Amino acid sequence: MPSLKSGLMSLSTCALLLLQLVATEARIPLNPQHVKLRARSQAAPAVAKRQGTTFPVHTFTQPLDHFVDTGFTFEQRYWLNDRHYKPGGPVIVFEAGEGPGDERMPILDTGIVDILANATNGLGIVLEHRYYGESVPVQNFTTDSLRWLNNEQAAADSANFIDNVTFPTIPGDLTAPGTAWIYYGGSYGGARAAHMRGLYPHLVFGAISSSGVVHATLDDWRYFDIIRQYAPAHCIAQVEKTIFEVDRLITSPSAKTRKAIKAVFGLQNLTYDPDFASLLSDPLSAWQDNNWDPAVGSTAFAQFCDALGPPDHATVHTEQGITVSNATFNYAKYIKSQYVASCTPPQTQDECFGTITAKDFYLQTDLSQTWRLWSFQVCTQWGFFMAYPPGHFFKVPAEPNITAVNSLGGYNIAYDRLAIIDGQWDPWRGDTPHSPDPAAHPRPDTIIRPFKLIFQGVHHYDENGLADHSKEPPQIRAIHEQEVEFVKAWLKDFKPPCKP
Repeated sequence: MPSLKSGLMSLSTCALLLLQLVATEARIPLNPQHVKLRARSQAAPAVAKRQGTTFPVHTFTQPLDHFVDTGFTFEQRYWLNDRHYKPGGPVIVFEAGEGPGDERMPILDTGIVDILANATNGLGIVLEHRYYGESVPVQNFTTDSLRWLNNEQAAADSANFIDNVTFPTIPGDLTAPGTAWIYYGGSYGGARAAHMRGLYPHLVFGAISSSGVVHATLDDWRYFDIIRQYAPAHCIAQVEKTIFEVDRLITSPSAKTRKAIKAVFGLQNLTYDPDFASLLSDPLSAWQDNNWDPAVGSTAFAQFCDALGPPDHATVHTEQGITVSNATFNYAKYIKSQYVASCTPPQTQDECFGTITAKDFYLQTDLSQTWRLWSFQVCTQWGFFMAYPPGHFFKVPAEPNITAVNSLGGYNIAYDRLAIIDGQWDPWRGDTPHSPDPAAHPRPDTIIRPFKLIFQGVHHYDENGLADHSKEPPQIRAIHEQEVEFVKAWLKDFKPPCKP
């Protein structure tokens, strides 16, 4: 565990690192209240806020299990943008990832899918991931029912789709390898895009992994460290001051002092200290919701920083009988107004913000409990934790099998015609090396592929776009233009296989 002095590595000695909470020997799951209210920021990207053209929904029949014949199938949803398509053009497929596919329509309408399709006479597609949205193959979300939700089955879905789909509005055979398929995804979807290029190179001609989380880990301290490096320095100074002070007070040998610091934050009735630390970490996760388009992004992190105020040496003697820095006092006011105030009777603070005392929450398994889906994936393969009682046919391992992810390449993933697009400020970027400035990158005909582009941005910044692309910020236009350039360069190399 990194030292507390390294910055945003911990919110207390028994605290949650944003995505993992360790208390003594027990792995404690993410706070259920956060799950209810936020539904994980990855699962419903802010890009869904922008309304635009709607596209008709289509379905493709998939087997429940690609490796064992269960006799069961389900309908996987997808959407088409054929406004730019001309015979011979590629198919640009967007991996919807861990959320409903219909929330990705802006990306199909004005975002990167439409941009690439327009430039290449291509067909744009959003493909919904199994178990998400309405592509649900089971009748409940028990542990047993979730056992087909894994990387291998999801990748086989995409491969089967690419290999066999027929489009109701477009004549002819557009399946691979007779047609060039370019796979695009962001965040988890970005990892899926990279993995598809490696697992099914005969079907996926090229792939773009935007902010792809290709490396699974049990302890993601790097998430906070990126925020520490790139968030406004005055804000980070206030956060760090609060961290050190809360660490000292919450680990005091005096029970009175420990209770007092929780009371300063309005959380005196929250039983367990790890739940207290978990809640204090939550405002920091708003950093990844920043976006260049105000209609898409969130201002929550800026509001949080504003609430902390500028650094100073002032102290406040609280009504709880302890003296704290002005930074901690302002942090506490923010937590009380933005979180504690929403927890009203008859709910208790343990019911609102507890994990250890909220076991019943984790036992709900009906189809409305969509929070279980991504949590199950990270619990079994990606490296974070949630509670899933053993089923009759499947049980969640004691620790996620992150080797199942990292064996596909991890930080070192590299394939021809695989582009890695990362925002320099993206907390999901992890321990990846810097690449040359995108503006100085060689032209596509001289690129040594695969390659990586890092530009100033947060989480999959290149994904969304405006209807009038000339109104996008220069750096976003530059990234979009580069993506168009290298995809066109890839397509020059495409040669359909000879028909027998």
